[in-house]
Amino acid sequence: MTTNRGPVPFSTARLHALPLRVAYADEMAAVLADPALHAFTGGAPEDAEALRARYARQTAGSPDPAERWWNWVLRVRGDGCLAGYVQATVRLAEAQAEIAWVIGAAWQGRGYAKEAAVGLVAHLLGGGAVRSVVAHVHPDHAASASVAAAAGLVRTGERVDGEERWFRGDR
Repeated sequence: MTTNRGPVPFSTARLHALPLRVAYADEMAAVLADPALHAFTGGAPEDAEALRARYARQTAGSPDPAERWWNWVLRVRGDGCLAGYVQATVRLAEAQAEIAWVIGAAWQGRGYAKEAAVGLVAHLLGGGAVRSVVAHVHPDHAASASVAAAAGLVRTGERVDGEERWFRGDR
């Protein structure tokens, strides 16, 4: 479930999705430090100071009253460390969430991205405010395409800024 004030925690079998806080910036800077994470999206890793500034903006929320920014960090239940994040930009009028996921390089290959995306989609669709979910995946990023499919999204054949649009829910 999510609220107008912000996201609420949810869990999967191996992950706790915790609402983003600025205090997570130091640990997340290490999680997201591998430049390979930006191969399909561009950019470069941010240091803890830059992440603190970004997290402060994200937790303050969207300046658009018709839009919500919901962000979660992913804590691995077994060892307690952060391993990545999921996020949703919710457009209230359309009852639609645009989602994204990132798992740190050290935690990839364990199914965490699929588990987190499946959990996120179930959480969003089960909360009542969201009736459809969209993701944009680089056409050469097979791992992210697999994650989107596991979360029940299907390719639409549309391209937005060079990425494939994936969709699940009401049209």
